[in-house]
This record gives sequence, structure tokens and C-alpha cells, in this order.
Amino acid sequence: MASADASIGQFWKQIGVRQVQLGSGLILFAYVVSHLFNHALGNVSIRTMDEFLLYQIAFWRSWPLTIVLYGAVFTHMALGLWSVYRRREFRWRFAEPLQLALGLSIPLLLMFHISGVRIAAALYGHEKLYPQALYAYYVYWPHLAALHYVALIVCWLHGCMGVFFWLRLKPVFPKIAAYLLAAAVLLPSLALLGLYQGGREVTVASETVEWRAEHRTVAKTGTQAQQDVLDKITLYFCIGYLAVIAGLLAARGARALREQRGSTIRFSYGDGKTIRVQKGLSVLEASLRNDIPHSSVCGGRARCSTCRIRVVSDCARLPKASKRETFVLERVGSSSDPAIRLACQLCPEHDIAFVPLFPATLKTSLLDEGKETRVGQERYLVNMFVDMRGSTKLAETRLPFDTVFIVNRFISAVSQGVLACGGTPNQFVGDGILALFGLSADPRIACRQAIRAAAQIAINVEELNRFLAHDLREPIRFGIGINAGEVIVGDIGYRDHMSFTALGDPVNVGSRLEGLTKTLSCEVVISEEVYRTAGLPENALPHEEVPIHGRVETMRVRKAVNARDLAALIDDVVPEAA
Repeated sequence: MASADASIGQFWKQIGVRQVQLGSGLILFAYVVSHLFNHALGNVSIRTMDEFLLYQIAFWRSWPLTIVLYGAVFTHMALGLWSVYRRREFRWRFAEPLQLALGLSIPLLLMFHISGVRIAAALYGHEKLYPQALYAYYVYWPHLAALHYVALIVCWLHGCMGVFFWLRLKPVFPKIAAYLLAAAVLLPSLALLGLYQGGREVTVASETVEWRAEHRTVAKTGTQAQQDVLDKITLYFCIGYLAVIAGLLAARGARALREQRGSTIRFSYGDGKTIRVQKGLSVLEASLRNDIPHSSVCGGRARCSTCRIRVVSDCARLPKASKRETFVLERVGSSSDPAIRLACQLCPEHDIAFVPLFPATLKTSLLDEGKETRVGQERYLVNMFVDMRGSTKLAETRLPFDTVFIVNRFISAVSQGVLACGGTPNQFVGDGILALFGLSADPRIACRQAIRAAAQIAINVEELNRFLAHDLREPIRFGIGINAGEVIVGDIGYRDHMSFTALGDPVNVGSRLEGLTKTLSCEVVISEEVYRTAGLPENALPHEEVPIHGRVETMRVRKAVNARDLAALIDDVVPEAA
């Protein structure tokens, strides 16, 4: 019961205005998708369109769905208008103000259709299906056909942009992006073609007296007096809607004048830059307004944490974090520190000094693919730590040049083994290496690649020992720790000194596992997560419960005394991957 209450509390923490706007938008997008699919059936026949439309009407006009649908309509419209007033800066990306403009134009473009079909049905009981609607657009008012096409395209673009902004930060997005793009192009194309084919069919059929007698009855299309009332409703709605938008723009202008004449506060950045801004601006908005680069992958929607700042002035004077901001900070483990805030959500009322935690440049190239990533992207990766044993003792008995030569040969042997098995050497710290697996592979393959790489490293180090046998008193030894989990990848560093790497608890644990090879007297320690994800036999390697520094509970791991034995283990599971 306690865990259920905690889950419910966690759910409500992540709900904010943008999440309500997203939820209502997804409901409307589902409605648009069903309509476009119905329109696409026009490529078959008008009859097929009408048959499917009856199922659609039964679904969307049922009482529960009617409440949900119209609730989503008014909620999404109201929040869209609120966005016009609330947002002070639209310079994040061109696509964002474009999406907002498209959304605000939808009520105007669709009102003629809503009044002619839905309001007419509610007021007069009209039974307008595809024959009546297409007759009106292609025969009676032919100019409305082009307006209908424009309305459909605008609705579709607005919805697709919203889905893109929502999914682009999800780990699954790169895998499904191609399918989403195909659907985004094919469905509206088929729908518009279906409407055109249906319009042609109706245009030809409407020339017959029989068709007009069946489809142009008063019960289905109404009288001219009723149409005049519907036209007035459309006109008054459009006038009222435009008046609301004009009022919002006027309110924005009045607010801007009031802020200019009102008091200002000072924002001090960590690099010594200081600006004065009007009260009410968020830190991110102030940065954008003053042309100061500030990272924000999600565009200030509180869906990521890349705009995070550390406040170095008095935190007691900061406004309380919202539920949404608290939820995002909890996800990245920063909620317990009151000095860490989201720049897009923090609107200070007093002078503030802070340091952005991420650089403004958000793009980098993955080392093995040349693909772009962003600071703060979450990925499931396998990390491997490899450390050379006895390097300090080695340096005591050799010249510096000789020591560097041997360490570099060791690093070369390890890196070659990692690359040969599909991994990426990522960081070099002294005689230790961090390698990453899974940048371009699914978790199971990545785990198997890492285990095979451990065996290949052992083979390469043995060859190195034979090559250096006349220079070494004892062979080079090593320890390897392998772990996996959700980490944050991106560019870490300062200005020109940036490097792509992974951060997170799984990486820290991987380093601890490498250190355990000394106490467990083995060459490789593998976490149970990696072992099970790789699909290896239960009894192939012995397991132990070991303490991990910084954790209360023990952790189950597998150990391999000789890393070379892991090659045969992987080959037995997937011979073709050898």
C-alpha cells in the first residue's frame, strides 16, 4: 500500500500545465488520425467511407468519449491561448513559434466544418455524412475544398510537431523515427487523395436526380434559414476568437510596458557576466533575451534537465520549486540540493548569482558512428573499466620514457580488444581505461560484446607480455569490471576542452567492480545485470554477494579467474557472434 501511494505521489509530481496540454493534444491527435484514416478510404469508395464513419461516430459520440474529446478541445485551446500570453521569448527554435501559430489558426480553419456538421446535428438533427459534406465542398461551395485541405494539413503538422517534441528526448525515438516519418507522410497523402477521389465521385453522382433525392433532403442538409443561422454562428465565433487573440497580444504589450517601468533584478553568471532584467522572467528567458547562450534541449518545457543551474547566492530567497520542477530534479538526483534549479522554471524575485551546469553547445559526435547526441541524453550502456596492475612499481624501476612506452602498449592492447568487439574506448586515466558498449547495439548484444572484449583483452595482453618478456621481470596483469544500466551521455568539460562520456551510478559501480578483482583474486568481475542480459547459463560462472562502497545492500556478481575463458562461454551461447 505504501509503494502504491508513493507511485501515485510520484505521478502527480510530474503533472504540470505542459503535461495537461500534451495529454489533451494526444487525444485530439488520435481523433485526427482516425479521421484521416477514414478519409483515406475514399480511395476505395464513398460507401466504404460512410460505413467506417458510422463506427467512428458511434465511438467518438458516445457519452464518455464525448466528454473526453470536448474536454480535450477546450483544455488544449485554453492552454494554447495561455501560452501566447505566458511565454515571453519565442527564440528557442523556429519550429516552436511555428507550431503555436499553426495551433492558433486551427479553430478558424475548422469552424466552418464544425458548424456545418457537428453544430447542425446538435441544433437541427442533420444527418450529414460524406456525400453531403463532399457535395458542399466540391459542388455547392467549391472554394471550401481548398480550405478543407489547408485545415487538414495544418492540423496534421501541428499534431506531428507536438508528438516530435514529446518523443525526441525518449530513448526509443531513434528506433522508431523512420516509421513515424513514413506514417507522417503516407497517412495525410492517402487522406487527401481519398477526399479528392470521393469529391470526384460525388460531383459525377450529384448530377442525377436520384442521387439528389436521396442525399439532398431537408433532414440531411437542412433549410436555407438554418444555414443562415449556422453561418452567423461561424462568423461570430471567428470574430470572438480573433478578439481574444488581439486581447492577449494587447495584454502582452501592457505587461512588457509595466515590466520595463517596474523594478529590475540582477542576474550574475559564473563567468563574471552580469545583466539586469525585469522581474517575472525565468533565468532561461533572461539568457535568451540578452543573447547569452544557455543549454535547453527541450526548449524550456521542463522535460529535460539540461538547463540546470547551481545558485551560489542566498537560496532561501528563491521561490519554491513547482511539482514538475521537483519531479525532473528528482529524476536526476538533484532534488535534495536546494541550490540546483531548472533555469526554465526558476523566476527569481531578488538578485541571484548562479553557474550553469551544462555548456551551451549541446551537440557532439559519437566516437564510433558520427551521430549527433545531446547533453543529458539517457541511454542504456555497458561500461567496462580496465586497470593495469603494478604500474606504480613498474615506474619505480624504469626510466620515465620506458614506463610511458609500456603503459601505452598496454592501453593499445586493451583498446584494440574493445574496438574489435564493437565497443568504444572512452576515457584514459593513467593506466586505466573506460570503454562503452551499446552506442549502436541493443542491450543483449552490448553485454555480449563487453564480455567477449574482456577475453580479447586477455589475449592481446598475453601477446604483449611475450613481446616484452625480455624487459619485464613479471608479466603485466590487469583487472576488469563490467556493469550496465541507464546512464547520461554527452559532452562534459569546459569550453574547448570537451569530451564525450557517460555519467551515472552504473558507471561508478563498474569502477568499483574493477577494484574488486583484487580482493576476489580474479581478472574479471561482471555484474549480474550484464550476465543475465547477455543470456549466459546460470551455472557457467560462480557468483558471489559482495559489498559495494557507498551502498547499503550487497550486490551479486560473477567472477572469471581467467578472462580468456569468457570467449568460449560467449561462443557456446551465440556461435555465430564469435
